Amino acid sequence: MAAGSFAPLNFQPLPTPEMQARAAAFYQQLRGRRSVRDYSSRGVPPEVIENCLRAAGTAPSGANRQPWHFAVVTDPTVKQRIREAAEEEERAFYSQRASEEWLEALAPLGTDAHKPFLEIAPCLIAIFSQSYQFDSLGQKHLNYYVTESVGIATGFLIAALHNAGLACLTHTPSPMRFLNEILGRPHNERPFLLLVVGYPTDEAQVPVITKKPLSDIATFI
Repeated sequence: MAAGSFAPLNFQPLPTPEMQARAAAFYQQLRGRRSVRDYSSRGVPPEVIENCLRAAGTAPSGANRQPWHFAVVTDPTVKQRIREAAEEEERAFYSQRASEEWLEALAPLGTDAHKPFLEIAPCLIAIFSQSYQFDSLGQKHLNYYVTESVGIATGFLIAALHNAGLACLTHTPSPMRFLNEILGRPHNERPFLLLVVGYPTDEAQVPVITKKPLSDIATFI
């Protein structure tokens, strides 16, 4: 196995008070993030999306394969096609596929098969996972820990968008293979998630929910 090249790590330890302050500030920032379904059509500066995607691209991945692709959609005609295809799958979900227990869990959130935000929001980011890829010589290489890697990159992206002052919504109509056809993505890519991005309307509302306390989500041994 060929050895890779290495370089010194550029890591600067922080004083404990600054670490504590940064951790607390970041938590306070992220705890204000909410999934938004009421969007303004106001456009988003392209360079903001680009830098958020660059941030997502810094995520760790199995064997550094970086098995993700982000398709950014702002064209109204394409957004309309995505909405039509997504709503078709959502109607089947709410009327046939979802169990009663699942529908009961969704009821407090007020969701249904109607997804106008897919057209109204200025930007959709379709996230694809790549099961394999080709090198510059055309040789096929498998990717590793694909779901985990793409999930981490998606988390980075959501945090970056919130940090930039944008709202977003994770949308997962199932199945999502229509995204390959509409966006012209190859067979080695599988739709992972559709991220709706933009500015909330002035009248936007979100469900009243709570998050589990630290004692319920973490164990210190």
